[in-house]
Amino acid sequence: MMNGCWKNTVILALCCMPMALQAKAPYVDPSNDENNLGSPARILFWTPEQQVAGYRNIDRIFPVRRVAAAEAPLELPETPLDLGSVSVEFPGHSMTVDEYFVQQNVAGLLVLKGGKIAYERYGLGNTRDSRWISFSVTKSVVSMLVGAAIRDGYIDNVDEKVSDYLPRLKGSPYDESTLRNILQMASGVEWNEDYADPASDVNSASWQTVALYDYLAQKQRQSPPGREFNYNTAETNLVGTLLRSAIGNNLSTYLQEKIWRPFGMESDAVWTLTEPGGGEFGGCCISATLRDYGRLGLFALHQGRLPDGSSVLPEGWMEESTVPSKGYPGYGYLWWLGRGGAYRAIGIFGQGICVHPEQNVVVALHSARRVASRDEDWALQEALCHSLAGALER
Repeated sequence: MMNGCWKNTVILALCCMPMALQAKAPYVDPSNDENNLGSPARILFWTPEQQVAGYRNIDRIFPVRRVAAAEAPLELPETPLDLGSVSVEFPGHSMTVDEYFVQQNVAGLLVLKGGKIAYERYGLGNTRDSRWISFSVTKSVVSMLVGAAIRDGYIDNVDEKVSDYLPRLKGSPYDESTLRNILQMASGVEWNEDYADPASDVNSASWQTVALYDYLAQKQRQSPPGREFNYNTAETNLVGTLLRSAIGNNLSTYLQEKIWRPFGMESDAVWTLTEPGGGEFGGCCISATLRDYGRLGLFALHQGRLPDGSSVLPEGWMEESTVPSKGYPGYGYLWWLGRGGAYRAIGIFGQGICVHPEQNVVVALHSARRVASRDEDWALQEALCHSLAGALER
């Protein structure tokens, strides 16, 4: 059994707790990764060497389930362009893509235009075959799996009550909250995510599934469902366990059968488990290659349609998932929303998949930033995606 360190590892990771000052991650020879693997309990505080070695070898640190690759991978034709000199601009900052790559400790940057590779670059010792942790990018994948479960008839619609699928929450405030509410982080149930307060919910709740439900059942309602956005790590867990309950299977298996193999992912991925033999946390952590990150973006861009034209998601699901929520206009169904109809899956330390429907562009990032989450870094990452999409618009 994993001890309580896994609890803190996942929860802090999902909630983007800040770390130390930014520093450049060194090149780490992959052949020496074994000597640079850090403690799983310290994942948010790994040294730069431990970050790089650990992020690309997460299956050597945590228990995982394999997500098998397709027999016939979706081809990504290459039409390379020199995008290194593209200017990335946002208030107070200006740099080129080349400069961003170095300053933001990028391990991989992939740009797809019309399903073709326009730009692909690796750093920090990574290659095309390197698998890399996604952190909360996984949330947006789970959002698409919820859509698949609705199309498959496991879930009727997003307006069903959470407690209908998780009966241990019957009689709790979640009797009033719907799946839509928790997908939008707007259940209305009180929750304190303050890491500086030892008595806050995030620091005092148990993260074993049954114990967590019992803890949540004692919480009070602070607003009507759907009205206020309140980032709640526990609700990330609820989405994953609700989905697992609905489909009667593991999320990793469902991902493999609904998206990973049918859409043509070229490499195996792994999904980190909460404990050996346990379930997958709904917001963390799939580890996959950069190209398969890009293919996930293409799957979203194609509205959940497979290469043969058949659909995995309900009609209009991606549009519905990326409509601004009432509680916060920058958030949909576990997707972050941006300018011009763009939307993003993001994970701490600089992971990301940016989807730009208007430009038919997908940008995928693997990074090892030294700061888990900082507003200016997220603004810069969004600016990078918009700059690259804009450069390919013409």
